[in-house]
Amino acid sequence: MAESDLFRGTGVAMITPFQLDGEIDFDRLMIHTDSLIDQGTGYLVVLGTTAETPALSARDKEDVISCVVNACGHRVPIMLGLGGNDTRAVVEAIKKTDTREIQGILSVSPYYNKPSQEGIYQHYAAIASLSELPVMLYNVPGRTASNISSDTALRLASDFKGTIIGVKEASGDFEQVMEILHNRPEGFLVVSGDDAITLPMIAAGGDGAISVIGNAYPALTSLMVAAALDGAYLKARELHYLLFPMMKAIFKEGNPAGVKAAMEIRGEIKNVLRLPLIPVTSELYQEIARLDKLLQ
Repeated sequence: MAESDLFRGTGVAMITPFQLDGEIDFDRLMIHTDSLIDQGTGYLVVLGTTAETPALSARDKEDVISCVVNACGHRVPIMLGLGGNDTRAVVEAIKKTDTREIQGILSVSPYYNKPSQEGIYQHYAAIASLSELPVMLYNVPGRTASNISSDTALRLASDFKGTIIGVKEASGDFEQVMEILHNRPEGFLVVSGDDAITLPMIAAGGDGAISVIGNAYPALTSLMVAAALDGAYLKARELHYLLFPMMKAIFKEGNPAGVKAAMEIRGEIKNVLRLPLIPVTSELYQEIARLDKLLQ
């Protein structure tokens, strides 16, 4: 099996559960890890945006990794979020992080300083040149204020075959996505970073999703992705439209506020976020509760 095959299907960008005092709830994190695996999640994505990583200390991050690794017990692959807008700092973080129990790295494109396409290429080239693990690019212009163009993604895919194994695409630009799908080298993954467009992306040739809604509804999400990848589009469409209203609702006031509200409603975590993020409004909470009843 190629290393890229480990990350075809449904990954879940895991939330970080907190106690009422704002400290990490490691008991809940262990239970959540186990639940995701038991309900069909193909791989776990730890310390991505959904984990509120910018608000976690270095010690918090180490403890989260250790907790998830131990709870996972080698049952599914783990992909670790390691990215930033200072290339040297990202390189040093990769060198220092114990990745013996990790199977891949998800690295977000540099944010805020808005590098050129050549700067983005050189950033990832530096990462790929030293990483002992396969690396997935993460393109999310809505957060980074810059886009990894299709030309840059394809150049990286070609120049670092076997190391840069795919891209998590959350640009919302289907023409760009299809350019990558049409011209990618064999084995290069294109996965959805936006739950609402996972189905059409797979229909165009994509390889799955790194999902947010999968935190709250892992079984339904995994079934939808699996059906789409198998070409069972009637079944996939049915599941997509079952989840679609909730997909929209949980992002209305930002991520992970929405999905954490859904998980509290389902009795899985406490609805606590770390500032500057705050819980959803009572109006949206009630809407999410209403939609959750339709998914029971």
